[in-house]
Amino acid sequence: MQKVPTMVKLIVTCTVMLLMLPETYATRWTVGGNMGWNTNFNYTTWANTKHFYKDDWLFFVYDRNQMNVLEVNKTDYESCNSDHPLHNWTTGAGRDVVPLNVTRNYYFISGKGFCYGGMKIAVHVEKLPPPPKAAPIKSGTTTTLTVSYKTQIVLLPVLFAIGTAWDAFIHFW
Repeated sequence: MQKVPTMVKLIVTCTVMLLMLPETYATRWTVGGNMGWNTNFNYTTWANTKHFYKDDWLFFVYDRNQMNVLEVNKTDYESCNSDHPLHNWTTGAGRDVVPLNVTRNYYFISGKGFCYGGMKIAVHVEKLPPPPKAAPIKSGTTTTLTVSYKTQIVLLPVLFAIGTAWDAFIHFW
């Protein structure tokens, strides 16, 4: 009997594990697109053309010697008050990443007076919509597809367990 190379087993195992992982989609948004985090740009218009979902990221690119990224409440956002930020996302590199990990409204401004020049953005983060539903199926094939789907859900972990047991058996035998 020919022994299967370890690399082949590793590739097959990794492939099976990846197939069992749920699909996730997250977007890293560069705030302001190619304009970055800068004055004289309408971030409200920019944000209104986007859909922000939980687990997306905001990427702020700006002049690190002059500007910053502060998360504030709605009142401070509207008045450009940077005295009591909820969070200072400024790392000093001028390349700051903010995770949008909660479904809610986020308010960001740049302090040092730049907010008055338009450097403020409000983002509404929502749950990722469910994946699109499959097209309706004719009544005669419903049973076959349902069984196939259930079989697939059960079959992958079972195949993985059998492969692992077989590998252990060959390795220790």
